[in-house]
Amino acid sequence: MSKERIVVKIGSSSLTNQKGEIDYAKLNDHVEAIAALRKENHEVILVSSGAVAAGFKSLGYPARPVTLKGKQAAASVGQGLLIQTYMEKFQAYNITAAQILLTRSDFSNRKRYQNAFATISELLDRGILPIINENDTVSVDELTFGDNDMLSSLVSGFIHADRLIILTDINGLYDGNPRTNPKAKKFYFLEEITEDLFQHADENGSKVGTGGMRSKLLAAQTALYLGVSVFIGTGFGRNKLLDVLEGKGDGTYIVNRSQTSINTKRQWIALHSESTGHLYIDQGAVEAILYHGKSLLSPGIFKVRGAFQKGDVVEVMGVNGLIGKGQVSCSSEELSAHIEERKEKGPEFQEPAIEVIHRDNWVQLKR
Repeated sequence: MSKERIVVKIGSSSLTNQKGEIDYAKLNDHVEAIAALRKENHEVILVSSGAVAAGFKSLGYPARPVTLKGKQAAASVGQGLLIQTYMEKFQAYNITAAQILLTRSDFSNRKRYQNAFATISELLDRGILPIINENDTVSVDELTFGDNDMLSSLVSGFIHADRLIILTDINGLYDGNPRTNPKAKKFYFLEEITEDLFQHADENGSKVGTGGMRSKLLAAQTALYLGVSVFIGTGFGRNKLLDVLEGKGDGTYIVNRSQTSINTKRQWIALHSESTGHLYIDQGAVEAILYHGKSLLSPGIFKVRGAFQKGDVVEVMGVNGLIGKGQVSCSSEELSAHIEERKEKGPEFQEPAIEVIHRDNWVQLKR
């Protein structure tokens, strides 16, 4: 078996009991399975939920809190309990673990995005097990991520993982809810996430988590776009993760064989950057950048909207709508001046072309 870089995502329902407390039998089972992966020389990154679920009982809540302040307070208690337990359990296998707490802004801010990538890469190079969670204590947007499903997908993409394994309490994807519909059909292998799957997805998560099957489908769809294969399912015992790698996992395998990995910079442009303007381009420019791998030059741009500076990210609009995003090499003021000069001097004017978006700073979003 060849060495892989694997992201393992564990949801709250797979880590806690119905009372919201850490289930040590479940946690030990996960730790042992991850240790088995590491013993086979695989690189592992653990994305673990459970902070809110582990902490709310200590605050006196009879069930998972529904208010933002309640969730954040529970996370502040539970995160410490969770990471302490993980570190102690992994130490028994001579594995040193490190905690990383991320928020959405850690992805949207280019510098912090690069720092997170560098930190995780350094930990992996030194044989450390990164344990990642959302920083629910201070985050607002992150509580809508869906039980860390999307976070695990984004992490798997930007560290160029070979595989994302999402462990849940249902053994894969079905065309209905297997808990209420005994005739629901299980999908053992998929090559894409279709709209039909979303229509069948259960919107509700467990009593101690926030994510349902819809959030897992969104995560899988994103991971596929980033060139990462996905497994969604369950399992028990030391070999459950090794079984997934060998094609014997109890769940659904999702693999897009034609999708290739996207480099880290383009991932940031496509998924995390905030657009500060729009460029409207003619059909010739559309064909040049979509089908011939060319950079976007100023003569192909006929309209600019928004105010942006060199290094900002803008959306590029073709004749039929949005086609992609890119990082510009000039300001909106400079580009607008070129367009105005072209209009004033007429069609005979030989405009000195400037490179507005280099092809290395371009991401196609829609054909």
